[in-house]
Amino acid sequence: MATKIRLQRQGRKKRAFYHIVVADSRSPRDGRFIEKLGTYNPITNPATIDLNLERATEWLLNGAQPTDTAAAILSYKGASYKKHLQVGVRKGAITQEEADKRFNQWLSEKEARIQAKRDGLSDAASKKRAEALLAETKRKEDIAARIAAKAADAIAAESATEEGAEETAAEETTEGAAEEATTSEE
Repeated sequence: MATKIRLQRQGRKKRAFYHIVVADSRSPRDGRFIEKLGTYNPITNPATIDLNLERATEWLLNGAQPTDTAAAILSYKGASYKKHLQVGVRKGAITQEEADKRFNQWLSEKEARIQAKRDGLSDAASKKRAEALLAETKRKEDIAARIAAKAADAIAAESATEEGAEETAAEETTEGAAEEATTSEE
């Protein structure tokens, strides 16, 4: 029986996540499978992969063929490298202790790279939030300055109108007094 390690689609429309399964190559994509090895969620950043590494390596050693995407996932998580090391142990090129040491060293380096990516993403997100907050504060200050300028213009126009009204009233009173004086002279 030809076995494949492949992805089985789950989830709703446009929000897919996948089960990583070992299945007969003749069975349907989302159909019957032999064993579930883990899950893969591409929606998160970075993608979330839960994988039973021991069982995946065992299936690879027994001849299961991964699909292209499954092979990329297995390589990312280290199952392919572990298989490579186990083949070396079976041939007698290295000891099991040496293989475990190399794999643990690779795994620690990989975790450091993943953590660096997560830190970079969180730093970028916090920087973006800070820039947005700064831009919003600047925009609010600009709006407040425009409102203050409009209020100052309105006050200046109102005071100019009041001064004009006072001058007009003073002119009217002087004209009225002059008219009274001319009428009283007659």
